[in-house]
Amino acid sequence: MITRKLDAFLDEFYGTQNKALLLTGARQVGKTEAFRRLAERAYEHFIEINFIKTPKAAGIFDGAQSADDILLRLSSFTNVPMVPGKTFILFDEIQECKECVTQIKFLVDDGRFAYGLTGSLLGVELNDVRSEPVGYMDVVDVFPLDFEEFARAIGVASRIIDALRDSYENKTPVDPVVHSQMMSVFHLYLIVGGMPAAVWQYIQTKNMQNVAAEQRAIIRTYKRDIARYDRDDKLYLDEVFDLIPSELNAKNKRFILKKLNENAKFNMFENSFLWLKKAGVAVPVFNVEEPRVPLLLNKQRNLLKLFQNDVGLLAYQYADGIQLRILSGEVNINHGAVYENVVAQELLTHGFEHLYYFNNKKQGEVDFVLEKGDGTILPVEVKSGKNYAFHLALNNILSNAEYNIPEAIVLCNENVHIEGKVVYLPVYMTMFLQRKRESNAGEYIPDISALMA
Repeated sequence: MITRKLDAFLDEFYGTQNKALLLTGARQVGKTEAFRRLAERAYEHFIEINFIKTPKAAGIFDGAQSADDILLRLSSFTNVPMVPGKTFILFDEIQECKECVTQIKFLVDDGRFAYGLTGSLLGVELNDVRSEPVGYMDVVDVFPLDFEEFARAIGVASRIIDALRDSYENKTPVDPVVHSQMMSVFHLYLIVGGMPAAVWQYIQTKNMQNVAAEQRAIIRTYKRDIARYDRDDKLYLDEVFDLIPSELNAKNKRFILKKLNENAKFNMFENSFLWLKKAGVAVPVFNVEEPRVPLLLNKQRNLLKLFQNDVGLLAYQYADGIQLRILSGEVNINHGAVYENVVAQELLTHGFEHLYYFNNKKQGEVDFVLEKGDGTILPVEVKSGKNYAFHLALNNILSNAEYNIPEAIVLCNENVHIEGKVVYLPVYMTMFLQRKRESNAGEYIPDISALMA
């Protein structure tokens, strides 16, 4: 069994909240398993209703007027005891039964049982139901295992993670032996990725062919759902999805629309990119004209890079021996693509909901520019080769007084060290880059004495 950060969140949520929780995200990222683990830890009985496997179960909610109506019907679909306070009920794949979401408030108000819901966004059917039961249900997006979760899953000890975190926070070098072995773990992550089924296959068998078989099955599932949604190929979803690996392998990694259609314009395909993002299968990173806060106002929506939701799936799609070359430490252009893909998916998972890069003809290109919670910009360069200290564009924006950028990070294969404003970090330390939310300002009462009678 793989332990995830989500487990602790679920324990706290159901220990303190009288609400249902909806876990959303791409297929195969571990939504259902998270609830199963929760039920095993905290409840005596577990009921799972899957609306894809049991379509007739949607009738549980048809015309229901109360929790009693719903629970009576539910009892006909299960032999599991329904004991108040001791039974967890999971409604799985609720995109096939939208009434489940709209009527969950009856069940939450009733209060006898705890409820979880999952929904796959590979059809984007949930757009019109996510905000329905306000006050009765929270929504959390689930992603593949991030690097820290992967490292722990294959056996890296907590004391090592803690020591690495100390090195990151204090900007001190990692023990050379630990650094070397963590780089090996990182290279393994590039191949296996974070899809739970692929990670479990690696843990159980250590066989990369078995891992690849799981990844192949996941890709096929994605493509089946894409085909089902875009039957007339109006959104070019299949073509866009298939182009991600080759576009990332190009020199500038920017998505070139002409690869889809010689006369293509961004507005023809904008919905395709949005669909893939909302489905959780792709991570768009948009260009900004200037690295200034707020980045959203500098966004150029027609210039973007498109990354895979999971680096292991990307490596699988490259095939042609990339796995062996990564494990042997060979440096080639594909390393750049997979390194950047890891960083993009880690940043998204760690709270950076909108990702940007900077590209300017005069100043050059910086891989990522992040908006920190304190209102400053953090540029991040990703270097997979030996020339990690060569970053002209990064130097340009750091020296630009108008931008007033205090610090930059270069993620590379080397150990921790600092040169001027640039902090060089091992690429595996991306696991510590977290979006820090601004704290609440507290009570504020303006002076309106001159306006009062």
